[in-house]
Amino acid sequence: MTQITPVDASEENNSQRDFHPMPGLSNPHLQTMLPRLIRRRLHFNPFWQRLELPDDDFVDLAWSEDPQQALHKPRLVVFHGLEGSLYSPYAHGMIEAAQAQGWLGVVMHFRGCSGTPNRQKRIYHSGDTGDASYFLNWLNLRYGSAPTAAVGYSLGGNMLACLLAEQGNQCTLDAAVIVSAPFMLEQCCYHMERGFSRIYQRYLLNLLKANASRKLAVYPGSLPVDLPRLRKVKRIREFDDLITSRIHGFDDALDYYRQCSAMPHLPNIAVNTLIIHAKDDPFMDHHVIPDSTLLPSNIEYQLTDHGGHVGFIGGSVARPEMWLEKRIPSWLTRYLSN
Repeated sequence: MTQITPVDASEENNSQRDFHPMPGLSNPHLQTMLPRLIRRRLHFNPFWQRLELPDDDFVDLAWSEDPQQALHKPRLVVFHGLEGSLYSPYAHGMIEAAQAQGWLGVVMHFRGCSGTPNRQKRIYHSGDTGDASYFLNWLNLRYGSAPTAAVGYSLGGNMLACLLAEQGNQCTLDAAVIVSAPFMLEQCCYHMERGFSRIYQRYLLNLLKANASRKLAVYPGSLPVDLPRLRKVKRIREFDDLITSRIHGFDDALDYYRQCSAMPHLPNIAVNTLIIHAKDDPFMDHHVIPDSTLLPSNIEYQLTDHGGHVGFIGGSVARPEMWLEKRIPSWLTRYLSN
């Protein structure tokens, strides 16, 4: 097994702030796919908890330890990407990085993403902030107040940005980090339908269809399509037209994309936030890069030349380094220190 070099994030310096891809592996597709090859296993025993929601549905929480035994610790919440989970390399990697800092980490799974289909006639989407908002309020009520930050990846990053903008000065978080977020959903959809990016679309679409199939098997009629129609879906935009938009009250996929893109709302974010994008992200293009003159001073925007989509692998072949797992804790330390 490849050994990942741990990195001390006790203080931020240039070696932690700047991303340098592994020599010979700056290709965006290698950066994107390599974490799934070298970060397959969890190195901790998660503590699972089911959070019942007001509409008789649920989300599953995966903690780094029993939260009741860690009331004194700062907290780091992870919001995963499309069809992600605790078992996504970036998610359990960040939880392990939080543990190394002495923080309590937790992954809030979006509805249906923990392996068990959710009950209601709905799923989740890029602008669905309700469950995250409910969870963060419940977190303080159940376990008391403590310094709390959140990290959102890809779809979870767009959702987190929407949440931060909605809450404004009333934000329940002390800080936030957003990684590889598709801030302009419509343009990202078009990008995924061209060139090599179609490979990623096919991969993600297969995950979406498999999850929807499991839900229909357990709760027949819970989605506005049947299995034969679902199997014929060829693009993510078609999936969003038939399912995501219909069950969440949008006219169609484009209406959903335009209403839920976080880009127009970034100026409304009041909490200290770090946003990280790679120029070579194969999931998106320049449309996701915000105009820096429109961003408030509390947002730090970092655009790297390389890194792919939620990749950012540095170090060497013998000693790979997961840059996000040093950059993010290093940046958050000032907000989560006691």
